Amino acid sequence: MASSCFSNVDEYGFERPQDFDYETYEDFMSEYLKVLAKMAKKWAKIIGEGKSLQRSITIKKYVRKGIPAGYRGMVWLAVSGGEDMRNISPDLYERLLQSPHNAEVADIIKTDLPRTFPDNIFFNNTENQQHELYNVLLAFAHQNKTVGYCQGLNYIAGLLLLVTKSEETAFWLLKVLIDKILPEYYTRTMDGLLTDIDVLAELVRIKIPDVYQHVTNVGLPWPVITTKWFVCLFAEVLPIETTLRIWDCLFYEGTKIIFRVALTLIKRNKSNLLACHDFATLAECFREITKDSIVLQCHDFMQSIFKVPGSLPGSTITKLRIKVMQQRIEQKQDKLGR
Repeated sequence: MASSCFSNVDEYGFERPQDFDYETYEDFMSEYLKVLAKMAKKWAKIIGEGKSLQRSITIKKYVRKGIPAGYRGMVWLAVSGGEDMRNISPDLYERLLQSPHNAEVADIIKTDLPRTFPDNIFFNNTENQQHELYNVLLAFAHQNKTVGYCQGLNYIAGLLLLVTKSEETAFWLLKVLIDKILPEYYTRTMDGLLTDIDVLAELVRIKIPDVYQHVTNVGLPWPVITTKWFVCLFAEVLPIETTLRIWDCLFYEGTKIIFRVALTLIKRNKSNLLACHDFATLAECFREITKDSIVLQCHDFMQSIFKVPGSLPGSTITKLRIKVMQQRIEQKQDKLGR
């Protein structure tokens, strides 16, 4: 590590793990920096034209290739519909902060602030960063009373703050994620989250049937494996730049990106998973697949998520959601009928 030109802390303030492979990372970055420079020119041209960013085939292609760090907040807002929400109610964030607050909600948020990215140099050394996170979470909780504050939101809002460096932008992006892209993920019953975990299990059954059968035989519940992937949207699961490249696509294309990432990780590590024959070993193997060598190489990994799982239209996910929700209703009725 002494000979590495990279710090042991990345640009977002996260410490790199002790076993971080600096040599592979340097090889990757020597090529990736060229890709970033090329994409930065293309984005600068589009944004420099002064037009509002409209969703289009070109923009979708650029988003898949990565949004430069300095443009992320603006582009995420534009392509996700967050900007339209803000234009309807431009002073909403300020009004929410100035309105009376629920003391119980405020106390729960305060309890979670020190637990948010404790190893991040920006969060663990500055009260200012934690205060900004508190404001974003408090405003959101009072605006969306159905969700209020739910554990997991602190990681998402925290990362949005680190990327955008703007409380208000982070608030609107959190709102578009929870209200529009991830409905029912963060409610008390977490129905949307549980449905999508079941949908992923169905997709594994269809696309990687031997892994599905193996997980079923071992008796490992899918929520044990994948809840953190869905709740934190791979924050604290995959390397930071890879997570942000996933979020680039998530804000444009919606939740099917989460399924693409999950299926790619599972399919690439199929032989390792099939080699685990008991509950504990298989659960550990699922944790280890998020350290797959390709995940550090975010550009290669993002290209792979659009190839490895094969075709995955939104209509398929919609049909599977309806199917698993219907199954859940039938199971409840069976229990009541006994």
